[in-house]
Amino acid sequence: MTQRSLIFAGTPDFAVPAMTAVADWCEASQFDLHVMTQPDRRAGRKRQLLASPVKQAAIARGLLVSQPERLSGRAVIEELKKWQPQLMVVIAYGLLLPAAVLKIPNYGCVNAHLSLLPRWRGAAPAQRAIAEGDQFSGVSLMKMDVGMDSGPIYLQRPLRIGAQETAGELYQRLGELSASMLAENLDALLTGALQARPQLEQYATYAPKLSKQEATIDWQQPAAVIARQVRAYIPWPVAQTQSGGAGEQTTLRLWEACALSGSVKQSPGQVITQGSQGIEVATGAGRLLIKKLQRPGGQVLPAAEFINAHSLEKTIFS
Repeated sequence: MTQRSLIFAGTPDFAVPAMTAVADWCEASQFDLHVMTQPDRRAGRKRQLLASPVKQAAIARGLLVSQPERLSGRAVIEELKKWQPQLMVVIAYGLLLPAAVLKIPNYGCVNAHLSLLPRWRGAAPAQRAIAEGDQFSGVSLMKMDVGMDSGPIYLQRPLRIGAQETAGELYQRLGELSASMLAENLDALLTGALQARPQLEQYATYAPKLSKQEATIDWQQPAAVIARQVRAYIPWPVAQTQSGGAGEQTTLRLWEACALSGSVKQSPGQVITQGSQGIEVATGAGRLLIKKLQRPGGQVLPAAEFINAHSLEKTIFS
């Protein structure tokens, strides 16, 4: 088998641009490309078995795709060794790479991590950056080690976070940025021209995976904090709140909201006004203007359309 080969490991839609960039480079440089992605998963109301976006894109290009459940088994390790890869490129793969895998490629494993490391190591860097009010995110090309996003950094590029940008939108832009960075630097990574510098551990912060429990809005928080959470939790798990009295509560999901300044007399969670501009709700500090929301099983609607069918006058969210 040829010794001119690369491995790409990734799973979600925002990893597809990077895979495409690596595939284009391999095609132009006469390298074989092996793609690794998560196994097919059941999703949606019908629980259909779906291939990952990376797998779909790879198959469309006629690339070899491997989908191991884990990377610690001897058979998987031996298979990777047979490929004799020069480099392994990883972005949002979803499986930990053990030391035995990290040692296989001649030039190691490079992770395109979607934050400005050492800030936001972990599974949800874009969500945490938005929720915390960061002005910038970015992409770090790093040499992988056995730690969690702790390896030395080859290259970083910042990206300003939009004032109303959701996590889903930010991930798409970060994915495109990672693709351009890889396309420009694969040659340097394969010749050793890029030198990696250690991360500054004292500045490390962590971005754990989101949970459904985090999606419940705490109306005691300031409006600015809640508005950031609404953006951070799109497309999943989506910020939610309860409306209605005991025994008849309805879960409402918030898809767009912004913070309004000014003092409020109402209790946190109480609807102040509802109209064509949206639904104003009192918070622990300031007011939250809800612009788009959704009932269970219903469509996402602009607030003005929503209240025509479901008035929220005098509602207190909990």
